[in-house]
Amino acid sequence: MRNRIRFFAPAATLIATVSTLSSPVGLKQSDQPVPPRLLLQVHVKGDQIYACRSESSQFAWILKAPDARLLDKKDQPIGKHFAGPTWQISDGSQVTAKASMSVASPDAASIPWLLLKVVSHEVNGVLSRATSIQRLNTKGGKAPASGCEADHVNQEVRVPYSADYLFYAPK
Repeated sequence: MRNRIRFFAPAATLIATVSTLSSPVGLKQSDQPVPPRLLLQVHVKGDQIYACRSESSQFAWILKAPDARLLDKKDQPIGKHFAGPTWQISDGSQVTAKASMSVASPDAASIPWLLLKVVSHEVNGVLSRATSIQRLNTKGGKAPASGCEADHVNQEVRVPYSADYLFYAPK
């Protein structure tokens, strides 16, 4: 039971936050926020690309960009996820988003679960109304713990990952 609570707590926090994102400013306590509407759910498989960088004699792997395929429920490609971070689907619509909340993945070897706020839209289509995105169920993708030293500056490494992305719009 405790393991279930530990696993679902980060997801519940992100879901609750998404619900409040679509709420109008100045709500009274008695008002109920309008839950967002799920537009699209995709699974992604690909890589997180990290670059070795130096700041003040400290070396670290810094995220450069994701490079992943968006897959539908039948595991068929329907788009891509790339630098920005940007998500583009086969109808041409795309969104760029900015992280607004991060929760550690229940899997310590995986990148965090995120809540992202959409900051730009391109091309009219399925993603045109998206206002927020959740990244859940991550597997892998963490920066290497070592290997970034002076002789590796600007070197890149690709770390495989998978995740689920849920795109939301106001009701």
